[in-house]
Amino acid sequence: MSAYHWTLIVAVSTLWGASFFFNAVALKELPPLTIVWVRIAGGALVLALVMLAIGQRVPLGTRWRDFAVMGLLANALPFALIVSAQTQITSGLASVLNASTPVWTVLVAHAAGAETATPARLLGVAVGIAGVTVLIGPTAFAGETTTVFGMAAIIAGTVSYAFASLWGRRFREVPSLVTSTLQLGFSAAMLLPVMLIAERPWTLPAPGAATIAALTGAAVLSTALAFVIFFKVMAEAGAINAMLVTLLVPVSAIALGTMVLDEPLTAQKLLGAAIITAGLVILDGRAWRWWRGA
Repeated sequence: MSAYHWTLIVAVSTLWGASFFFNAVALKELPPLTIVWVRIAGGALVLALVMLAIGQRVPLGTRWRDFAVMGLLANALPFALIVSAQTQITSGLASVLNASTPVWTVLVAHAAGAETATPARLLGVAVGIAGVTVLIGPTAFAGETTTVFGMAAIIAGTVSYAFASLWGRRFREVPSLVTSTLQLGFSAAMLLPVMLIAERPWTLPAPGAATIAALTGAAVLSTALAFVIFFKVMAEAGAINAMLVTLLVPVSAIALGTMVLDEPLTAQKLLGAAIITAGLVILDGRAWRWWRGA
């Protein structure tokens, strides 16, 4: 990859890492589903305006049901799980567990027969699961049920991402901007009645400036802008290179959580992050190929 593509990858990882920080700020005044809906609906609106500005059209023969399923798997369900989990765990820990997404993606793809898990990939999966175990295990044995629930919700969200990656293969011929806009639009439509019934946001006090800024950042920066840049990387540098974003997301999330929110930076969190990162490096395979070539 060129320096330009590396710059884009760092930018996306920073934007997605910041989403955990934005969630933590907004959760001080708003419930989870309201935060998720504002983020998704705001991102969909921004992308729709971009489509109008550049004259992008939805292709004829579009199967709307496919986008609805994609919206559920890639946005509505995992976003709701992750933000709900952040009511129980820190943004840094949430981002580290979220980094295990490629591990579950390999398992789902293998189980569905879409890809065969090679020995190297199975080793990467095993190492990644070991890192997740390091993070969850001590807490489970200590009987901290709420924290364990929060971490389990993150893992459930990453499994949803894994199914979304498999489902998303049917959109290879659809412009990425169209895919992003439609899946976010369907996500917002699906979440709206659930959010209104469960949280009745009109009864809540008006949010403060910090919360409004966090919601704006989550919608415009961590959703709309991040999607545009991410799909540009995928189109120009390939999906494997784009996966490197996952390695870098916890860096910005942990940094923001530690410096701004005073979240503790524990040895357990660092060890779990290091093990999961090792698993992702094994899954990526380039380090091994480079070593053999050298």
